[in-house]
Amino acid sequence: MIHHRLRAVLTAAAAALTLGAMSVSAHAQWIVFDPTNYVQNALTAARALQQVNNEIQGLENQATMLINQSRNLASLPYSALAQLQQSVSQTQLLLGQAQQIAYSVTAIDQAFTRTYPQAYSNATSSQQLIADAQTRWQNSLAGFQDAMRVQAGVVQNLDSTRTQIGALISSSQSATGALQAAQSGNQLAALQTQQLADLTAVMAANGRAQSLEGARNVESQVQARQQLSNFLNYGPGYQPGAAQMFH
Repeated sequence: MIHHRLRAVLTAAAAALTLGAMSVSAHAQWIVFDPTNYVQNALTAARALQQVNNEIQGLENQATMLINQSRNLASLPYSALAQLQQSVSQTQLLLGQAQQIAYSVTAIDQAFTRTYPQAYSNATSSQQLIADAQTRWQNSLAGFQDAMRVQAGVVQNLDSTRTQIGALISSSQSATGALQAAQSGNQLAALQTQQLADLTAVMAANGRAQSLEGARNVESQVQARQQLSNFLNYGPGYQPGAAQMFH
């Protein structure tokens, strides 16, 4: 449609120019003008201009696409990794400070073999029974103390967790690309993992304390049976013998 209108305008202009040239004095020099060629040249220029505009638009589209890709590839400026690792390290440190019996299969087996026997022999002295009972009581007390220390450490981590959640949610909402949104989601998942690790530590510490107390109660029954056996088997009893009372 634009080309047809342009062709009509150019044709009219060429006709006007032709009539003007005819009115010039005969002595003037004639100017050779080809209206058809002029229109074709103008249309060619218009097509070239349109092609240039299309190429410019294509370049703008490519630039926009590259900008969007760069946004999608941009890394998240905020990272909670250091804080998460610090929280996990603090919880691990508290677990590593377990008193009496450590979180070790070897240490547990050795302690139960030595202090929590399934039965005592008749040769076990009362002093040994009392010493073992004292050790078991200390183990239970230390287990409950360790559990409370782990619980206190997890509670202290809550303030840091709250701060990290707020920062990660803010970063996720202001993310400019897919990569930033994905990284923010990954860090939120890591934060949940850290909370699960804290919960696991609390459950392990509580379970340890309860297990030590349960073992102490069971061993108290074993000790009581042995003490009763020692009391009933006090020896051969009275044996008559010769006695000299007077010279």
